[in-house]
Amino acid sequence: MISIPGKFGATCDGFSRREFLRLGGAGLVGVSLADILRLQAEQAPGAGPAAGMAKNGWGKAKSVIILYLQGGPSHIDIWDPKPDAPSNVRGDFKPIRTKVPGTFLSEVMPKLAQQIDKATLIRSMSYTPVGLFNHTAAIYQIMTGYTPDRVSPSGQLEPPAPNDFPHLGSQISRLRPPEVPMLPFVMLPRPLQESNVIGKGGTAGFLGAAFDPYYFYQDPAKEINLADLTLRKEVSKERLGRRETLLKTVNDAMPDMEKAVGKYALDSYYHKAFDLVSSGRARDAFDLGKEPDKLRDTYGRHTFGQGCLLARRLIEAGTRVVQMNWPAVANGDPTVDAWDTHAANFGPLRNLHCPKLDSGLSALIEDMDQRGLLKETLVVALGEFGRSPRLGVSTSGNTNSPDGRDHWPYCYTAFIAGAGVGRGALYGKSDATGSSPAENAVHPTQIVATIYHALGIDPHTMVMNHLNQPRELVQAEPVLGLFS
Repeated sequence: MISIPGKFGATCDGFSRREFLRLGGAGLVGVSLADILRLQAEQAPGAGPAAGMAKNGWGKAKSVIILYLQGGPSHIDIWDPKPDAPSNVRGDFKPIRTKVPGTFLSEVMPKLAQQIDKATLIRSMSYTPVGLFNHTAAIYQIMTGYTPDRVSPSGQLEPPAPNDFPHLGSQISRLRPPEVPMLPFVMLPRPLQESNVIGKGGTAGFLGAAFDPYYFYQDPAKEINLADLTLRKEVSKERLGRRETLLKTVNDAMPDMEKAVGKYALDSYYHKAFDLVSSGRARDAFDLGKEPDKLRDTYGRHTFGQGCLLARRLIEAGTRVVQMNWPAVANGDPTVDAWDTHAANFGPLRNLHCPKLDSGLSALIEDMDQRGLLKETLVVALGEFGRSPRLGVSTSGNTNSPDGRDHWPYCYTAFIAGAGVGRGALYGKSDATGSSPAENAVHPTQIVATIYHALGIDPHTMVMNHLNQPRELVQAEPVLGLFS
């Protein structure tokens, strides 16, 4: 038996495990393959909760902002200070009180300390490396929910490939397309990158390029070029409309089979493109000049701050997923722009990185809360791992200065807010030195599952890979305890 469109768990692009088994054993008498494919296409956005999941944050989010702090920021020096630990663990920074009694942040995050009452800190993020000790492989894991097939001893991967697992934003934009003519998934202001491996984990992989994010690789703190979202002077809306009508005529003439497979039908790409360009909605969303100077100053007149403001504008305009990558190569120079603080930790954090993170993140949370957007937008900020509790030691084969910290996936912190997530809460707990979780360990793939859950997508929905094999969106359970 095949599910009726709109009921839970359908599509060959999106079966639940239960529905996949039901359909696989069913006799489809009198139903053509084209009919099946058409039903599947209609059902793609309609997946519902599995048994026992239709509560605790299910479907509370309409959109998600991922602030990806690529490079691995130090949890002890930012989110989870350890003032009673030995000096070679606690480091140079002192803890400060926050708006939440009993919750402390590092002194380099004074603005966020006044907004932490709107969010939850997960202080028990943890995973065992198994080839994921360096950036690229760990980035791939948190972006796709899967570990890569092959990892070199250095932890680096091959460049992006068509058989990669899709970025979670690509899956979301396929299953939950925007309700208005708008870019479904935007990634800015630079690609995911370690050394010369660029974009790994940041594509639609086996879903196909149609579900890739819109790569907005420009500095939002500078003048923005939006030529690809602007009508050329010689092309009027009427002329554009005539082109769309012609393409529709061609598409209508296709055999039923071709029309049923939406990802091959012309209108699945072109109609959306026409709407985007002709409506001007996306173009307007990128215009930060429409924001008051005072608000732009509050976010911070730097790449990260203006990127956070742009993320809010995109969500407001109807984008489902925005990913703001920390504007640096994951293993870049910490004295310039990177969180990878092997060579120097405290100076760059105090003077460069944390002031930007503090202004951008705190302004985003306050701004979205005041506008009512936080109720239906999940905001997640995290890196691929934390930094070693002990200073000056090598945990990943890298060389570290006496005040440097190495990679540390065994325990770190993630920030999460909005869409029913507890306000002013702590989830999990690290031990006395921030070395391992003391309570409620959370694997990075559980964050992926939680994002799907908040958007009303069963994390165990089946998708078909490049070999036409069924794969779950992610093999992990959402952290239901995060939701109030």
